[in-house]
Amino acid sequence: MMLNPVIGKLINSYESRYQLVTDIAKLARKISEKADEEGKVLVEKPVNTAMDEIYSRIED
Repeated sequence: MMLNPVIGKLINSYESRYQLVTDIAKLARKISEKADEEGKVLVEKPVNTAMDEIYSRIED
């Protein structure tokens, strides 16, 4: 299994790994629920989408 390179940068930018995991899980849940409400089929897993979105917020 290959580790997503974004995760290393996210871990370094958070003081707590627990907080990082919590933030990713909450956002992934929102992404999944929104897709269900809109009847969309997600191509990418919500966790990957959440990690990318959080990473883009940190980079800005």
